[in-house]
Amino acid sequence: MPSMQFKPIHTVVLALGIAAGATAVGWSDAARHVLPAAHAQTQSVTVPSAPLVTGLPDFTQLVDAVGPAVVNIRTTEKISNQPSMSGMDEDMLEFFRRFGVPVPNIPRQGSPQPEGEGEERPSGVGSGFILSSDGYVMTNAHVVEGASDVIVTLADKREFKAKIIGADKRTDVAVVKIDAKGLPAVKIGDVGRLKVGEWVMAIGSPFGLENSVTAGIVSAKQRDTGDYLPFIQTDVAINPGNSGGPLLNMRGEVVGINSQIYSRSGGFMGISFAIPIDEAVRVSDQLRKTGKVTRGRIGVQIGQVTKEVAESIGLGKVRGALVSAVEPDSPAAKAGIEPGDIIVKYDGKDIDKVADLPRQVGNTKPGTKSTITVFRRGQTRDLSIMVAEVEPDEVATARADGKPASGATATAKQLGLVVGELTEAQKKSLAIKGGVRVLSATEAAARAGLREGDVVLAVANSEVTNVKGFEAALAKADKSKPVNLLVRRGDWTQYILIRPNGK
Repeated sequence: MPSMQFKPIHTVVLALGIAAGATAVGWSDAARHVLPAAHAQTQSVTVPSAPLVTGLPDFTQLVDAVGPAVVNIRTTEKISNQPSMSGMDEDMLEFFRRFGVPVPNIPRQGSPQPEGEGEERPSGVGSGFILSSDGYVMTNAHVVEGASDVIVTLADKREFKAKIIGADKRTDVAVVKIDAKGLPAVKIGDVGRLKVGEWVMAIGSPFGLENSVTAGIVSAKQRDTGDYLPFIQTDVAINPGNSGGPLLNMRGEVVGINSQIYSRSGGFMGISFAIPIDEAVRVSDQLRKTGKVTRGRIGVQIGQVTKEVAESIGLGKVRGALVSAVEPDSPAAKAGIEPGDIIVKYDGKDIDKVADLPRQVGNTKPGTKSTITVFRRGQTRDLSIMVAEVEPDEVATARADGKPASGATATAKQLGLVVGELTEAQKKSLAIKGGVRVLSATEAAARAGLREGDVVLAVANSEVTNVKGFEAALAKADKSKPVNLLVRRGDWTQYILIRPNGK
C-alpha cells in the first residue's frame, strides 16, 4: 500500500478563518469611530455584513446530559483450541472483522497452547446507547456478531451481562437487554430536521477508551452505500470501538448510529457514516417485538437508468429503476410488471434513483397491497401489487433459461443484425409474449454489444412480437438518432443503443 502524506492545511485555514471573522466583527462594530473624518463623510465606504457564523459550540452540556446513556460493549466468543492463535488485542480483531480482512494466524509468544474444550476469549469492543430505562440498548449488529457473551459497562462503571434480543445484518442494527431499571435513556431526534453543515457529536469507546467525545459537522445526507440504508456522512472522528455509539445533534438528541468509516489505512481519514436513527428505530422496534425483521419484496431484479437510455425512450430526466428480470410467480409477475419496465413511483412516491425502490418496498409490511407506476414504451401505467415477504438471505433470481432456437431469418442491414422468429417453447421458457432472436450481430450491432442468442423485445419504444413487427418498428425509427432496443439476454433485460454508421 502506498504511503500517504498529509500536510496541516486545515490548521492554516482555521487560523485564517478565525482571523477573518474577528476582523469582520471589529470592522462592523467600530468602523464609524475608527475612520478619519474625511473618509467618514464620503459615501463610498461599504460596511461589510455581519458574518453568518461566529464562535464555536460548547459541547459540555451535551456530554453531561447524554454521556450517562452511552455504554461500552465488550464481547467474548468461544474458540476451539487450535495449535496457534491470532495474538492480537481486541481493537485490532474488531477492525479486521469489521472490514472483512482475514485475521492473521500468529502464535502467541510465551503462551502455552490450550488443551481440552474451547475457552472464552475477548472478541471485540464497541459502543451502544440506552433506548429505554428498563435496559434495552441499541448497537451495531457487527459489534455482537458471533459473540457468546456480551458485557455492557455503564458510565458509572457498573457491568451487566446482556442478552441479544435480535440483530439485523442488512441494516447493521442490534438490540441487547440488560437486567437493570431506572437507567438514563437517550432522546430520539428527527433526522428530517438534520441539515448539511450542522454540528454533531459522537460519544463512544474508540480503541476501548470509554466515554470519548468527538465532534464535527454533517457532510452529506442520503449517502448511498448500501441497499437498505441512506447513510449520514460526517467528518466526526470515528475509529474501531466507536461502532454502535450515538451521533447527537446540538439538542442532545440521537440522530444516527455510528457504523462505518472510509479508510485506506484502517484509521479515521475524515469520512464516517452513521445509520439514520429513524431507520434504526424502525428496525429495533421489530427486533424487540419478534427478534427479527420482516421486509417486503416484489420479485424483480433492477438496474440503473442511464441518461442516454432516458433520452432515447422519452423518459425525460434520469429517474426510476429499470426492471431487468422478473421472477416467475412473483408479486411483480402477477401484477403484470415486465422486463424493460422502468418503475418511476411506488405508492405515489417518486423513485428518483435505483436504490429508492428496495428501500421503499423493504419498509412495506408483507401482505400490503401497493401501487407501482411503470414507464413502458412511452407511457406510464399504474399496476396493483401484493407485497410478499423477504426470506432470510434470499437472492431473487429469474428462472428462465434463455436458451434460443433457430428460426426464419430476416436481415436488418442498417444495423448489422440478422434476426429470427422465436418458437412457442422458447417464449414459454423465457416467460415472454413475443420478440425476435438475434442470429448474428455485426458492425453497428456488434459495436453496441449485441450478440447471437439475444432476444429483442422492443425497438424504439415499440413492442416487437415477431420478425415482421421488428422490421416495421425499425422502419419507423428516426435514422438520425441512435436506435434503442430492449434486449433480453439470459435472465437479464436491458436497453442497448445502436448507432448506425458510428453516429
